[in-house]
Amino acid sequence: MWQAQVFTLYPEVFPGPLSKGLYGKALSKNLWNLKIINIRDAADDKHKTVDDTPYGGGSGMLLKADVLAKSLDQNKIKDHKIIYLSPRGKKFDQDYAQQLSKEKSISLICGHFEGVDERILSTRNIEEISVGDYVLSGGETAAFVIIDTVLRLLPGILGNENSKVDESFENGLLEYPQYTKPQIWEKKAVPEVLLSGDHNKIKHWRLSQSEAITRDRRPDLWQKYKKD
Repeated sequence: MWQAQVFTLYPEVFPGPLSKGLYGKALSKNLWNLKIINIRDAADDKHKTVDDTPYGGGSGMLLKADVLAKSLDQNKIKDHKIIYLSPRGKKFDQDYAQQLSKEKSISLICGHFEGVDERILSTRNIEEISVGDYVLSGGETAAFVIIDTVLRLLPGILGNENSKVDESFENGLLEYPQYTKPQIWEKKAVPEVLLSGDHNKIKHWRLSQSEAITRDRRPDLWQKYKKD
């Protein structure tokens, strides 16, 4: 069973969509588990204070090292990976999702305010991960992205295991165009090769389309694909 722990100031956000559909069924079958930890529960004062102003001045507040450390230590799992969702972290991609799918458990820290006290990152061996080059109001959205991406890779989660083989990024390319009925819609027809029944031709057509789309839309992926 794969397990995710989410450390958040807003536990009411979860589990939401993750408890429904395919993921909900997989949850009921114990294929994975989600544990939500409210960081405020580790605060000692009556106001449940989790943040304070930064030394040296600056705008905004920081999550306190002592409170976050206590929350992590109280919910520690041996040899599991701890991730802080941060815009300055390593960019999350499909390769990293594959790595996380092989972990037994992960902990995701949802950042808020201006970030966290730097000392917590080094003393608890926390890895910083970013879901993209933009800033979110909180890490909960990023946590959903990571959990969603990883769950799709776990055996038994998807109804059709073959459906993820040709998806974007799985082979380093963006996905090829797809079509269904009706065969002609608004005077636009399905490409003839897809109606030919020739699986070899279809395979080559799809690859050529994936390559063209990747080359046009994601030059960075295209350069990496050519090197590999």
